[in-house]
Amino acid sequence: MAALNVGIVGATGAVGKEIIGCLEKRCSFPIANLRLFGSKRSAGRKIETSKFGSVTVELFSEEAARECDVVFLAVDGNFSLAHAENICRGDDGPIVIDNSSAFRYKEGIPLVVPEINAETTKGKKLIANPNCTTAIGLMAIWPLHKLFGLSKMVMSTYQAASGAGQPGMDELMEGTRAVLNGERDVAEHKVFAHPLPFNVIPHIDKFQDNGYTKEEMKVTWETRKICGLADDFPVSCTAVRIPTARAHSENIVALFERPVDIAAARKTLEDAPGVKLVDDTENFKYPMPLTATGQYEVEVGRLRQNIAFDNALELFVCGDQLLRGAALNAVLVAEAMVKNGSIKAKGAT
Repeated sequence: MAALNVGIVGATGAVGKEIIGCLEKRCSFPIANLRLFGSKRSAGRKIETSKFGSVTVELFSEEAARECDVVFLAVDGNFSLAHAENICRGDDGPIVIDNSSAFRYKEGIPLVVPEINAETTKGKKLIANPNCTTAIGLMAIWPLHKLFGLSKMVMSTYQAASGAGQPGMDELMEGTRAVLNGERDVAEHKVFAHPLPFNVIPHIDKFQDNGYTKEEMKVTWETRKICGLADDFPVSCTAVRIPTARAHSENIVALFERPVDIAAARKTLEDAPGVKLVDDTENFKYPMPLTATGQYEVEVGRLRQNIAFDNALELFVCGDQLLRGAALNAVLVAEAMVKNGSIKAKGAT
């Protein structure tokens, strides 16, 4: 196939940097030119890459982005709402893969985890990347759903400070250092609702009228859409911020329509793409943020039959939310769209 012109908007942010890394290390399609776009503050900065050389960040404009064949948006929802549809408009517009929440619930716009529903991207111009928490959890749940038929799911998440971006990581590190150095008894906080060092906070995003937070409801809404489940399919989540730097963890109780079999479940997870079964409790091997950080695969372990419910499994999942939960997912979407013919180089037949 003809090599593609690829653009990344928000290239100097945490997810944008990870997208560059994925394109360098594991991308399956040829790239003729990598263009990086940013704000006035970032424009002119040079980004050194091992595969594409030194790339100068360009000041973003819709016109420049439209010159690409595929554009990754690693920006906030307001930016995406303002620009995404203009970038991809018309037959001559590029494919846009958006990492924000702007279009996740909009009818007609696919919300995609490629291992689950890549086929929904065919012929589409704008694709939404899911919330990182949802993407990580569904990597483990989808193969089990195909095997046993999911009927309900309850998830508890333990989310790293980097889920709140670089400011969140900085607040954790600086606050921890201040307490350990004896400068403060309790860390200061601006990013999080309470001090995060030596604490956990059962509050991520805004509280909704039903008592859940928006982060928790994202898991419900997105699980239904990605897996093609009913609009009232029962999914419940409690999201907790914990004082780790990177990689989210999730405890999942999944109830199924058919009787579960641990051996069959284990085999299914071992064979599932993008999943690494880490489940050797005799040798103290199980998923952890420490081992999941920087990994393309989602770690799954502590697999067991839940003793409180019939036909239920319980498992623990860890995944690098910046990588597997965001950047890698977006690149895999692009790979799937190249494969199904939705992404082509301009002028290619």
